[in-house]
Amino acid sequence: MTDLPKPPAQYSAFIARYPLLGEAWDKIAEAGTDGPLDDKTARLVKLGVAIGAMREGAVHASVRKALARGAAPAEIEQVVALAAGTLGLPSTVAVFSWVRDVLGGGK
Repeated sequence: MTDLPKPPAQYSAFIARYPLLGEAWDKIAEAGTDGPLDDKTARLVKLGVAIGAMREGAVHASVRKALARGAAPAEIEQVVALAAGTLGLPSTVAVFSWVRDVLGGGK
């Protein structure tokens, strides 16, 4: 996965301080790739999970990684729209703002 965006500095500092946790995290991520989903679809699913969990940092990372795997901004925005019925409008608008942080505010 070397073509993914560079992780934030705080993540890198944390992994440098706790390398065993970094290795465990890598194993978890690797285990999740064992299945029929292609990389782009898997990244969009992970974005949906981050949205549902209301994790702003994970949403930012998921958007960056989905873009790196070839997802179009419209596909990413559709994932946000699909969450509206479950999250409700206020939470969905918050998530939309997090997505726009990465997409730059436009389509």
